[in-house]
Amino acid sequence: MNLLEKCYNFEEAKIARKMGWHPYFKVVESEQGAEAIVDGKKMIMVGSNNYLGLTNHPKVKEAVVKAVKQYGTGCTGSRYLNGTLTIHVEAEERLADFMQREAALMFSTGYQTNLGTIASLVGKGDYVITDRLDHASIFDGCRLSFGKTLKFRHNDMSDLERVLSQLDPECGRMVVVDGVFSMEGSIVSLPEVAKLCQAYGAVLVVDDAHSIGILGDHGRGTGEHFGIEQSVDISVGTFSKSFASMGGFIAADFDVVDYIKHHARALMFSASMAPATVAAVIAALDIIQQEPERREVLWRNTRHLRNGLQDLGFNTGRSATPVIPVILGEDHLTFRFWKALFERGVFTNAAVRQAVAPGGSLLRTSVIATHTPPQLDHVLEVFADVGRELCVIP
Repeated sequence: MNLLEKCYNFEEAKIARKMGWHPYFKVVESEQGAEAIVDGKKMIMVGSNNYLGLTNHPKVKEAVVKAVKQYGTGCTGSRYLNGTLTIHVEAEERLADFMQREAALMFSTGYQTNLGTIASLVGKGDYVITDRLDHASIFDGCRLSFGKTLKFRHNDMSDLERVLSQLDPECGRMVVVDGVFSMEGSIVSLPEVAKLCQAYGAVLVVDDAHSIGILGDHGRGTGEHFGIEQSVDISVGTFSKSFASMGGFIAADFDVVDYIKHHARALMFSASMAPATVAAVIAALDIIQQEPERREVLWRNTRHLRNGLQDLGFNTGRSATPVIPVILGEDHLTFRFWKALFERGVFTNAAVRQAVAPGGSLLRTSVIATHTPPQLDHVLEVFADVGRELCVIP
């Protein structure tokens, strides 16, 4: 059989494009703020992860331009060899201080952060235990490790304890959970996870990609939100959400970071973050620390949209964050709903079986601090119209 035969026989995307229901790889022609130009028309953007609205912030843009002038456009190599600049060191020191940890380490993407961290720490004879709704990068990091992966039911602490209790006390074990689950917007039951990890001697890794900058009094994520930061062994963050850039990082004890720095293939064999992206991270961190009111506005907007959708009769699941799903359950309906919203100038994300459990298809909406009340009211009006047209709500 020709290895490429499956490519030529792949009809699903072709059919979706022909029907006008293909919601992926849409071309954005402008900055992504509360609004964006997509397919030549202005749309209200409720489908990005730009939670604090910093991608358009003048200070972030100025920092990027300054970094390009000082360092050029790229590093031409990995951090391990010639790709560590003074700006990388500054950013990691700032991140460690912000997260109140001994050290931090940046990776070129958030995806690589989980790959490099998990694969370098979990070895032969070890176990890594994951929530069934963890991000794909976590599962792929598990696959790259030489350990065995075990899964527990989503946010089910009795099932997590069942898995942990069956392991040999002498083996190494790591529990990896999302702080905020990126499709349903729920928050992990972190205090219970931490207690079980302590009871069974497991390392606790929390992927706070959708939490840092948002949760906690200072925006340090789910550990701060629950007041148990010291119970988290390794915090994972990304820069493509609240930090208005690209890349990822871990924050942990110095010895842990130093080991990963010298063993993570995803770091050692990838080109380092471009100076401009690092400069954006530092500038965004300044704003996160200096403008806490952005989080207050974000949460006010979150309540506005979520309460409005619920009042209309939509199922928003277990959302407790600016990620607000509208659960429709069926792929075909989800695509039709997405198309109708898109045609009316509202940009959302359609999540079907590749990203959610079977029967859990949904439209993922997310709120930005820079959304205005009239914009969110318009989004609700469009949802109401489409929901009634498609008989989703009365």
